[in-house]
Amino acid sequence: MPKQVLTPKNLTFQPRPTYPYSPGTKGAGIIFTAGQVAWNDKGQLVGIGDVRVQTRQVLSNIRSILAEGGATMENVLKCNVYLADIRYFQAMNEEFAKAFPTDPPARTTVQAPMAEPEMLVEIEAIALVE
Repeated sequence: MPKQVLTPKNLTFQPRPTYPYSPGTKGAGIIFTAGQVAWNDKGQLVGIGDVRVQTRQVLSNIRSILAEGGATMENVLKCNVYLADIRYFQAMNEEFAKAFPTDPPARTTVQAPMAEPEMLVEIEAIALVE
């Protein structure tokens, strides 16, 4: 199976990539998403100062990419979570748990600088396509 670039037709939740990357790729039955931040359907960063709102938007963006590749959140094997401040962990974790109520994926969570100071969380996912 050749590599397939996943750019959902409704990809209005973030500006189209201007750098050399794809929102998601699929190959050999696996989907990889690029790190997603809290862009909404108008291309605006939502939830300024609220990691819960941003986490929900990020997970919604990941859902869109997975759907384009024929997967759901239930197919996610692994997530990497990047927090602007580790003190956001509990709030992010509570929202993350809502997206994965049973059999959550493996996960790594670290504190890392963000591309813009208003970005509080970034998440990337790896999913199996069945």
